Amino acid sequence: MDGPWQIGRKTATEYGRLATETAKAMKWVDDSIELVVCGSSARKMPTYADWEATVLDHTYEEVDYLSLHTYYGNLDGDTGNYLAASLDMDAFIREVTAICDYIKAKKRSKKTMRLSFDEWNVWFHSNGADAKQRPWQTAPPLLEDVYTHEDALLVGSMLITLLRHADRVKIACLAQLVNVIAPIMTETGGPAWRQTIFYPFLHASLYGRGISLHPLIQSPKYDSKDYTDVPYLDAAAVYDEASGELAVFLVNKDQREPMLLAADIRSFGDLAVIEHRTLESDDPKATNTASDPHRVVPHNRGDARVDGGRLAATLGPLSWHMIRLRVARGDGAGIVGVPGAGANGDA
Repeated sequence: MDGPWQIGRKTATEYGRLATETAKAMKWVDDSIELVVCGSSARKMPTYADWEATVLDHTYEEVDYLSLHTYYGNLDGDTGNYLAASLDMDAFIREVTAICDYIKAKKRSKKTMRLSFDEWNVWFHSNGADAKQRPWQTAPPLLEDVYTHEDALLVGSMLITLLRHADRVKIACLAQLVNVIAPIMTETGGPAWRQTIFYPFLHASLYGRGISLHPLIQSPKYDSKDYTDVPYLDAAAVYDEASGELAVFLVNKDQREPMLLAADIRSFGDLAVIEHRTLESDDPKATNTASDPHRVVPHNRGDARVDGGRLAATLGPLSWHMIRLRVARGDGAGIVGVPGAGANGDA
């Protein structure tokens, strides 16, 4: 609602007042519905933060979620800086959460506002081609990004970020699903194939269910053009009490060195590794295409092992990992990354 490119653009006050009255009318008709109020179109909007605070000042007691959107791209070809963008997503969530809690305190409300991250993905590959499209075509191929291995790593880190904030982010929608900035691609008269970003999304969707834990992560760090103190290791852990499984999701952002994962999970009791799925490639720009749909796919040759309640695994350079473990019980975990240790076995 806040973008100058949008028809029907409104100020925060105009939108907040309209959204409040609309929400009341909708809930009079059906009080079981849940409503999402629009946040800023992006964190970089000049009205960001003021927009959220003003809109929530009007709507707080009438709505259930506040929306967030973000997209990232590697326009400069800087892999380290690009993979650090998940820190921007993390800061975005923390800031919007703080704004929500400020309005809660201001209104002396008992309700805690939840977040809906209803648009997120990598989006930049198709920008040049889309700018050359002729107007008034029928079903032109728009926004058809072909994703690389490094794109999959950032999507993995974004999924990890969302899982770590599952206490407040209750809705998170990947944009989109087929062809348009999507994990699945098709061609007229041809087969469908899975893009690189499909696989982290698949793993998190299947096994990122249950209780999102709060891992205490120690990792070496690096600085990039736009970020400082970027951890090489990104990690999230989810415990599913129903299945008795613990899923650990990891990204090693180091472009040259493997990392030895050392996770202290003794509080879970007896453990056994079910599988260790890994997505890796010698070429960070590698893609899957209709003619070569299996160039970047996960394998099950990961070396995760458990000894005395400690999980160890080698995380290759620029790699995504999903480790599933069978556990007796669960209540906590600590995760540590050691640079280069996978190369010679030293911690």
